[in-house]
Amino acid sequence: MRIKIVFLFLLILPFIKSYGQDQDSILKLTPIDSLSLVNLNDSIPVLTKLDSLRIVTDSLLRPFYDIRFDTVLQEAIYTPKFRMVIHPISHDTIYEPIPTEAAFITALKRLVADTIEIKNPINPVVITRRRYAPDPVWWNHKNSIGFDINEAAFLNWKAGGNNSISGRLQVNLVRNYKKLHMLWNNELVARYGLNQQEAQELRKTDDRFEINSTVGYRKDTISNWFYSLKFNFNTQFTNGYKYPDKNTPISRLFAPAYLFLGTGFHYELKESNFSLYLSPVTLKSTFVLDKTISDAGSFGVTPGEKSKHEFGSLVELNWRQKLAKNVDMVNRLSLYSDYLVDFGNIDIDWNLNFNMAVNKHIKANIGAYLLYDNDIKFNEDRDNDGVQEVVGSKIQLKQLLGIGLLYTF
Repeated sequence: MRIKIVFLFLLILPFIKSYGQDQDSILKLTPIDSLSLVNLNDSIPVLTKLDSLRIVTDSLLRPFYDIRFDTVLQEAIYTPKFRMVIHPISHDTIYEPIPTEAAFITALKRLVADTIEIKNPINPVVITRRRYAPDPVWWNHKNSIGFDINEAAFLNWKAGGNNSISGRLQVNLVRNYKKLHMLWNNELVARYGLNQQEAQELRKTDDRFEINSTVGYRKDTISNWFYSLKFNFNTQFTNGYKYPDKNTPISRLFAPAYLFLGTGFHYELKESNFSLYLSPVTLKSTFVLDKTISDAGSFGVTPGEKSKHEFGSLVELNWRQKLAKNVDMVNRLSLYSDYLVDFGNIDIDWNLNFNMAVNKHIKANIGAYLLYDNDIKFNEDRDNDGVQEVVGSKIQLKQLLGIGLLYTF
C-alpha cells in the first residue's frame, strides 16, 4: 500500500514543482530504483518528464517482462516472460510462462551404448502348460478307400465249377461339424464292382453314387434334438442291363437319379454312433434323363416325361455298433411314404454291413442291401407269348461278401 502511495506521489510531483515556471525548466525529482525510496536529504538528481515516463513504464511492464537498462546505449531491453498460445479445441487465448534457457539444454537422461557387453540380456523361457482337458474338435474328418476281390479257380475239378474273379472299389468321405448349437453332417459314398466268369461277359455287380448332407440347430447344448434340413442325392455311374441281354440298357447315369429334400427333426448320440431323422415334410424327385428309358415309363415317371415329384414323409436311421473287438456293424434304414398317391405304401432302402478287421489294412465284409420302391415295376412273360406283362413292384435284394484292402486317413 505504501508503494502505491509513493508511486502516485511521484506522478504528480513534477507538476507541483513546475507550477508557474517555464515548461522547459528542470525538475528536481527523487530517483526511484526498484520502487524503493531514498533519503530526501541525499543529493537529488535532475530528471526530465521522459525519465519519469520510463520509470512508470518500467513499473507497469515489470510483471510481464524482464527489463534490463543498458547504460552505454541508454535504452531498455525488454524480454517477455509469457507467450501466447491458442487452445486447439476451445480456441481460447492462453498465456503460458516461457521456459528458461536451461530447461532446453539440461540432460534428462543419459543413454549408454555398449557394443561389447550386453546388459540385461533377454533369455527365452519355455513355459510348459498343464492341459487339464483336450482342445475341442469341431470338425470330424474320416476318409476311407477300399478294394475287395473274390476269386475262384478250378483245374480238373470233378465236382465242376466255373473260374471267376470279381472286384469292387469303394470310397467313403465323411465331413462332420458339431459346435454348441450347430450341426452339419456330410457324406459322399461311391461304389463300383465288376464280375468276370468263365464263358460269360463282364458284368456289373455294384454301382452307386450318393451324397448326404444334414444341417441342424438346437436351442441349448444339453438337448440331442436338432431342427434340421436334409439333402440326399443318389444315382449310378454306368449302364445297367438285364443279363444276358447287353444290347438294351435298363438304367443309365441320371436314369434314374433320386433327390430328397426335406425339413424335420434330427436326434443324435455321438458317443453311441446313433442318429435318427424324422421329416414330416419331404420332397422326393425322380429323374429319368434318358429318352428311351423315360418313353418306357420306367421308375414311375409318366411315359415321355423326364421327372416325377412326390410329397411325403421320411424316416432315416443310422446306427454303428461294435459287436466284437474286430467286428463293426453298420445299419442304415430309410423309409418314405407319399402323401398324395397311395399313402401308407412305404418305400424301403435298407443297407446292413458287417466289417471285420484282419489287421490295420486287410478287412473282410459281408453285407446285404434290400430295396423296395413302389414306382419300380417289373415285366415278365407269364403267358410265354413273347410279350412282357407288367407284374408290379418286387423286393430287390443284393448280398455281398468280400475281402480286401482298406486304407483310412
